[in-house]
Amino acid sequence: MSEHEQKQESTMSRRRFIRNSGLVAGGLVGGGILGGLIGANMNKDDAANDNGGHGNGHDQVAFQQSPLYFTNPEIFGILQAAVERIYPKDENGPGANDLDVPFFIDRQLAGSWGNNTREYMQGPFFPGSNFQGYQSPLKRHEVFDVGLAALQTYSNDKHKKPFAELEGEQQDEILTAFEEDKVKLRGVTSRTFFNILRAAAIEGVYADPAYAGNKNMEGWKMKDFPGHQMSYINQIESKKFVEIKPNSLHSYTS
Repeated sequence: MSEHEQKQESTMSRRRFIRNSGLVAGGLVGGGILGGLIGANMNKDDAANDNGGHGNGHDQVAFQQSPLYFTNPEIFGILQAAVERIYPKDENGPGANDLDVPFFIDRQLAGSWGNNTREYMQGPFFPGSNFQGYQSPLKRHEVFDVGLAALQTYSNDKHKKPFAELEGEQQDEILTAFEEDKVKLRGVTSRTFFNILRAAAIEGVYADPAYAGNKNMEGWKMKDFPGHQMSYINQIESKKFVEIKPNSLHSYTS
């Protein structure tokens, strides 16, 4: 490569870095889908070059593959192990980790949902029954902080191993204890934590890939769900079941 070509390549690399850094910061500040979608559009060409141009819209967003909320890899590993037991890989299709469910939950905890932004969170607080839903002074991201730490502590106390290193049946045993409210937590019941964790895991399996889960729309493909279609005018009068290739919001933002 000539000196001129090297200089030009260096300039383009710096421009790409500045552009991508600004977009990632925008996604963090926004804490919502808008920043992520903008980043997906602008970074698509660069990521396509990295994988030979054969990647899908989800894989092309490099910063979606790293946690925004979780800063401790060990705690993130507990989340990965837990959601995989809730939605495991089997003959029907991929499991939670293959579908990037932990990254979906991470994005939700970093945004409005994790901070209960649009919910009334003032006292007084009274213990509620298990049928009253979410009854805690803790915000959802705090519920996950407490719950995941408790999974680790309970695992170490009972099996002398971290939760992520246990056998599947042992992990199931611990998660069942949380579901049955047999573990005491600070500020929230273990059943509440488990229910929120389970619901978030399932949402990550079936949410639009634009929200960082349901990788390659595999969750939709297992259910023959068409995703977001502009119109069903060509299928609406059909008397037979019509298989439609699923479509993500990424398709309308490219």
